Amino acid sequence: MRTTLARQAGRWLACLVVFLALSPPDSLGQSRRYRPPARYIQIGQPDQAEGRRILESFRQSGLSGDYYLEFDLRVLPRRGETRVVSGGRLWGGRNESGPISRVELPAFDGVAGRRLLVQNGPRGSVWVAAETTQTAMPGALDPAALFAPLAGTDINSFDLQMPFLFWSDFVFEGVAPVRGRPAHVFLFYPPDDIVARKPELAGVRVFLDTQFGALVQAQQLGAEERVLKSMTVLDLKKVDEQWMVKTIDFRDETTRGKTQFVVTGAALGLDFSAVVFTPDALAAPVSPPPIARLSKLTR
Repeated sequence: MRTTLARQAGRWLACLVVFLALSPPDSLGQSRRYRPPARYIQIGQPDQAEGRRILESFRQSGLSGDYYLEFDLRVLPRRGETRVVSGGRLWGGRNESGPISRVELPAFDGVAGRRLLVQNGPRGSVWVAAETTQTAMPGALDPAALFAPLAGTDINSFDLQMPFLFWSDFVFEGVAPVRGRPAHVFLFYPPDDIVARKPELAGVRVFLDTQFGALVQAQQLGAEERVLKSMTVLDLKKVDEQWMVKTIDFRDETTRGKTQFVVTGAALGLDFSAVVFTPDALAAPVSPPPIARLSKLTR
């Protein structure tokens, strides 16, 4: 009996040694990372190849030409008075790497204004410079600051960049209603560099309108699929025969506070110099388009 037990223990130890020898050094740590399960909405698993086609089409879509937006940030804490950060400006376009935008946040409540260059795509990055600085060269955003609030709001650089839209690890979950409209649902899993910056972020669930192929909602998920933060498109506006986002709601589900990104003016179908979207150009101000091109948007 003792001989049999000894042999079984020996085999078990041998298997464990082989497993550890074949496993990458961090495999045990990775196995402990929470991975939200896919919630298939329809009977049977949705066609993943079709989901990839839908996602690739969305990644290539967007407004026609370059565009310019003026916006306000309405900060609505769970308790306390509403604050408004007025006078934000955004120049947007697309380059060989994907969508790109230059964002200018005004000074507010003692917080200095900032200029950011936000490159999305498979190899996205964010550069930052102080709004009032025209001599110091901008630099790439410190990765640790990717989730830091901007201008005292509930919005951060991660929200502006939305890198999850280009994460390679995802599952197509099917079609579900969002705000009364059907949407394609995708569950994205963060890469290691994002997990290192924000360990509690386990995934992002994204909803794309089935008719227009536009992003209508994104939910950042934590342990047990608890929603940490949500981004919801509240309304759209038609400008120069193109539909565009008018109001986006960013809600921190932990604090119950939220910030609304409200577009107050837009000029579409523009053609900016490529210099506008270079890190070096952040050191100097850029003039907006002529006021005659600007369409004022009312609530």
